Amino acid sequence: MRIIVAEDSVLLRSGMVKLLEDAGVEVAAAVGDAEDLLAAVDARSDLDLCLVDIRMPPGYAEEGLQAAVEIRRRRPEVAVLLLSQHVVSRYAAELLGGGTGGVGYLLKDRVADIDEFLVTLRRVADGGTAIDPEVVSQLLSRRDDSAIERLSPRESEVLGAMAEGLNNAGIAAKLFITERAVEKHIRAIFTKLDLGQDDHDHRRVRAVLEYLRGSEHRGAAQ
Repeated sequence: MRIIVAEDSVLLRSGMVKLLEDAGVEVAAAVGDAEDLLAAVDARSDLDLCLVDIRMPPGYAEEGLQAAVEIRRRRPEVAVLLLSQHVVSRYAAELLGGGTGGVGYLLKDRVADIDEFLVTLRRVADGGTAIDPEVVSQLLSRRDDSAIERLSPRESEVLGAMAEGLNNAGIAAKLFITERAVEKHIRAIFTKLDLGQDDHDHRRVRAVLEYLRGSEHRGAAQ
């Protein structure tokens, strides 16, 4: 993988660079603000992924998020994995708003297993998604959409695991059920969310977007 690291903390940025390089990942650039991130992306045509802190200079508000959205607009083939200290639902909603893979949102304080973190990076770089389970949990709890409310507790758990980027086998292992049961729950989710007969993978993304977009709208109203 060829990665750009965008993190304003010098110590954290240096630590991530060393971690990645020790794992055999090529760090194409390490920058401290959104402007330098966009410049670094423009300078490389062979990038796989950008690892981006959400809050960056100069305002420490949404600069990292805005840069990530711009990267996806300019270079949709480049994956983006956002890091945040807090669960803010519309960050995830904006990131996934394009309906494509190659995106992720992790909480910094919950990245405790290095090997798992590297696996997540590779999954996102390969076009998958990765949403922290705590983000998923809060997004689901904030939804007041009637379609989502029609899901059973188990179907909600399956949808949450889908948002984390797990495939059917991963969902089965996480929830201690069979893959056949997972398939049954996913079919029910598609039906209850009225997602039609589109490509299966596309419907998975749309199912996740259903509650992410609802959370974004609810957050804006508040």
